[in-house]
Amino acid sequence: MRYLHTMVRVKDLTQSLAFYCDQLGLIEVRRVDNEQGRFTLVFLAAPDDREQATSTQAPLIELTYNWHSDNSNGNNSENKSESYSSGRNFGHLAFCVDNIFETCQTLLDNGVTINRPPRDGHMAFIQSPDGISIELLQKGNALPACEPWQSMGNTGSW
Repeated sequence: MRYLHTMVRVKDLTQSLAFYCDQLGLIEVRRVDNEQGRFTLVFLAAPDDREQATSTQAPLIELTYNWHSDNSNGNNSENKSESYSSGRNFGHLAFCVDNIFETCQTLLDNGVTINRPPRDGHMAFIQSPDGISIELLQKGNALPACEPWQSMGNTGSW
């Protein structure tokens, strides 16, 4: 047995790709537009998993975008698609990062809310545009606690 992917439904593909790729740093490795089924699947990999994910199709995150009934090509995220609940029943995705403070600062600088700051130098939480919680874990040992993270409070839920 081997792990393949986790599927996350998204309501705005453009917004979700901006978050997962441009802000979080994942890489699109494959896309499937299915006109008959009226959906688009976008498969993403973490940078360190890119080579393996490209050759073996795992490990991946699959973003599933279901097209609005008036959307003929699936690429126009301005049309409304299905609405999904907050995603809290899903749990979370988790990624390890080289430097949790630098990663969180970059996300913060790009408009991402840090729901649970990395006060301990080890763990932080953010959310996708669709409310999916994402845990960020420091690779290796925790970094020494520092400001502004150490005194930063939680925002929202994760």
